[in-house]
Amino acid sequence: MSAPPGNALRSPFAMVFLLHIAIEAPIAIQGLFSPSSLPFIQLNNTSLILLKLYASLSLSISITALLAYSLPDFLPGKRALAIGLCVYHSAVSTVLYQAPRFIPHTFGAVAEGYGVTPETAWGTLHGIVGLGMIFWWQATVGMTAQLAAMQRGT
Repeated sequence: MSAPPGNALRSPFAMVFLLHIAIEAPIAIQGLFSPSSLPFIQLNNTSLILLKLYASLSLSISITALLAYSLPDFLPGKRALAIGLCVYHSAVSTVLYQAPRFIPHTFGAVAEGYGVTPETAWGTLHGIVGLGMIFWWQATVGMTAQLAAMQRGT
């Protein structure tokens, strides 16, 4: 049996869209349905509303990433989503690295000694996804250019 045509037009690097979902979906679902149970310091009514709004946005983008994952890599909408997710994850990574401690958990004294906190670990995950989007883009740009040239007839 041969692979369906859609799979032939999807790079293995497209798994980064699923990695985005794995990072975002848990906090999005919990933030939407039970934001006060998230382990954040000093949640008041205003921050809970903002957290729910963010969770709604994050969940909708995760659904969009799930739908885009199965699409061929050369489609402009998938490529635009990848650039948007790259910018988002890069910005979130920067914010988390610069944030004061707001998660009241620790990985232990040794990890703290090396500066490894939940905030920096979370920021690193976002940075990896942002970098993964760049790798996906670069891995698929050749195929996209070839298909564009075929459409032009050159």
